[in-house]
Amino acid sequence: MSRAELADYRSTQTTPADFADFWERTLAEAATHDLDVRTRPVPTGLATLEVHDVTFRGYAGQDVRAWLRLPAGATAALPAVVEYVGYGGGRGHPLAGLLWASAGFAHLQMDNRGQGSSWSVGETPDPAVVGPQVPGVLTRGIGDPADHYYRRLLTDAVRAVDAARALPEVDADRVAVLGSSQGGGAALAVAGLRDDLAAVVAFVPFLCDFPRATRITDAYPYREVADYLATHRESVDRVHRTLAYVDGVNFARRATAPALFSVALMDAVCPPSTVYAAFNEYAGPRDLLVWEYNGHEGGGVVDDARALEFLHTHLG
Repeated sequence: MSRAELADYRSTQTTPADFADFWERTLAEAATHDLDVRTRPVPTGLATLEVHDVTFRGYAGQDVRAWLRLPAGATAALPAVVEYVGYGGGRGHPLAGLLWASAGFAHLQMDNRGQGSSWSVGETPDPAVVGPQVPGVLTRGIGDPADHYYRRLLTDAVRAVDAARALPEVDADRVAVLGSSQGGGAALAVAGLRDDLAAVVAFVPFLCDFPRATRITDAYPYREVADYLATHRESVDRVHRTLAYVDGVNFARRATAPALFSVALMDAVCPPSTVYAAFNEYAGPRDLLVWEYNGHEGGGVVDDARALEFLHTHLG
């Protein structure tokens, strides 16, 4: 699509009639479990930052791991950035991802349940029992919205904000969510499920516009759905019904916090039209960084620099 076509593009994704009720019931069930936030300092040798190993209870009261990074010696409650990690990765090494704490924010980086063995390490299991799936997590439990992997991960993501707000080091009124690719999709989902966020940053977001994404790219992870349906030929409608409950387009329609997106026009992993699909539906104030000659890396460190300005504006 041309830039003009992208600016006008609207997804064919429909919002299930029980979408709001589905997520209200899911989060209400999760809320019956105490957050039980546990923190433990981690020796790192860093002079300017502190790192803590965090565990909290996410979906079904199951333990989820995270890192908390803080400016050393902070005496007042800090604005917080809750970060979600890209597909296949976990929370990684405690010495990675030091930008946000170095800029003065409390930084909670959530682990991905059942991932964390592709490009960064994770430590959170996904103990759900599910049926047949293509390798990866996108088709795990895809036969029913109640069983789908992303119901669990996105519930964890919502609970991570609760965990951050419960920390004594955090100013609960100044919390933002942030992520790239799958992490960006998770940030959009949380923005659509909460009304207490100060800001949202979604770089080249995954999990958007499944009706188009699964049909126009051969790149993984969207290709996992095509692989699944190439075998489960009679499950197309059922699969797309499940995916509608975790589509960033449907979450964007409900989100109101100020948001910064990025899109790369040569991105085969998250095709630009799928990002515009969510951006064009976003119900709150929004801005978009467009990288004409980049792929899934998007704007790289320039995205980070622009996000830093954006977060300082909205979080102080």
